[in-house]
Amino acid sequence: MELEVIKKLAMLAGRAILDVYNTDFSVDYKDDNSPLTKADCLSHEIILDGLSGAFSGIPVISEETGRQEGYKTRSKWSSFWLVDPLDGTKEFVKRNGEFTVNIALIENSYPVMGVIYVPVTGVLYYASRGGGAWKRTPGVSGDQQIHARRMMPDKPVVVVTSRSHPSKELEKYLEAYSVKSVLSAGSSLKFCLVAEGRADIYPRLGPTMEWDTAAGQTIVEEAGGRVLDMDGRRFTYNKESLKNGHFIVEGAKDK
Repeated sequence: MELEVIKKLAMLAGRAILDVYNTDFSVDYKDDNSPLTKADCLSHEIILDGLSGAFSGIPVISEETGRQEGYKTRSKWSSFWLVDPLDGTKEFVKRNGEFTVNIALIENSYPVMGVIYVPVTGVLYYASRGGGAWKRTPGVSGDQQIHARRMMPDKPVVVVTSRSHPSKELEKYLEAYSVKSVLSAGSSLKFCLVAEGRADIYPRLGPTMEWDTAAGQTIVEEAGGRVLDMDGRRFTYNKESLKNGHFIVEGAKDK
């Protein structure tokens, strides 16, 4: 039931985002100089209202909430929704279509359910713990289960990188790999490329927030991949700071 509700909410929010996308919208800027549009706010309101109505006992953290609950309160939560109403606002402003709606459920510091919806294409990715990872594509009959590629030792890898956040640190990190090709993508689409086996690895050595990654992590893990911190540990959530450290998304490695 929970998964069906958040799938519907993500698509409903996505339609509201497209309504704004197809207008001559204005752009405001937050205190951190990141862009904010009417689409971000509409999507937030739709998802927050939907989650609050369907799951009144489960707290919600959304990027657009404003001031977040302090860690003293959050640390007592055994579960909560983690939402990015419009992931990739920079891509939205550029009108390149590479933005998403992300909704995830966190239980005991780990993501256990997630959806990523791509408003421009209508593609929906979703996963829940133990249920596999799935992709729904308009015009394709039935939802398709997706699988991450296995990373083979000493084989060249396909790398996916951020379209809006390249870095010298990333270039140096990739020197350790034999790179076959590099793909660029915005928003949580980078997680999806690994989850469906189109890329082998997505190293993120720049700043992100927990709501940027939770839905994607669920989908990657259920597809057989991994999301790890730089010490090789599974990525966790509801930290004292909601800012993420560096991480690596990868297909499963042969032992």
